[in-house]
Amino acid sequence: MPFVRIDTLRAGPERLAALGRAVHDALVETLGIPPDDRFQVLVDHDGASSTLRYDDYLGVYRDDGIVYVAITLRSGRAPARKQALYRRIAELAHAYAGTEPRNVFVVLTENGPADWSLGEGRAQYFDLPRT
Repeated sequence: MPFVRIDTLRAGPERLAALGRAVHDALVETLGIPPDDRFQVLVDHDGASSTLRYDDYLGVYRDDGIVYVAITLRSGRAPARKQALYRRIAELAHAYAGTEPRNVFVVLTENGPADWSLGEGRAQYFDLPRT
């Protein structure tokens, strides 16, 4: 059950929705996330009252098309699967929203089963039988 936050700069509602779809589709394709497991916060900053900051760290030239994607998910995926996820997010962000792959910045934060409450004040994953 990933929790996704996407931040953009003056993207507009259609592009922001397309980016949300791109990230979700990439999670389904590369990590096997169930199609109905979508929990996202999509935020478009106006550049005046809120904005995004970036530089050209590690030789990647970024511009105002920057998209920050923060994904929190349960730990346990191999590095190769994570790399496949990054690649697919960049591909789909370009295909769905016209975002240049160089502008797709992704960070994963992993945690354990007891770190999630999906409602009703319970830690549903922690309560599942262990196999």
